[in-house]
Amino acid sequence: MGLVLEAVDRALEVGCPVIWNSDQGSHFTSPQYLTRVEGPGIQVSMDGKGRALDNIFTERLWRTVKYEEVVRFVPRKRVDTHAGKRARGG
Repeated sequence: MGLVLEAVDRALEVGCPVIWNSDQGSHFTSPQYLTRVEGPGIQVSMDGKGRALDNIFTERLWRTVKYEEVVRFVPRKRVDTHAGKRARGG
């Protein structure tokens, strides 16, 4: 849960959207999450049950990123994680 809340905080530092969409997973329906998102006056929109295909393009994008940038690159040492990120332009 901490990672989700940290990501929300970081996103809200960059900008404040009018509508915030998520699925109905336990992280996104928790009081801590909803308080953070609704606090600045953002309207929360949640996908309905069984609507997995609504975000299929986003899911495919993250699958591609995962397999091309995470699974393929296996660092040998901890410092290699940063070196690999820099080598790939990250």
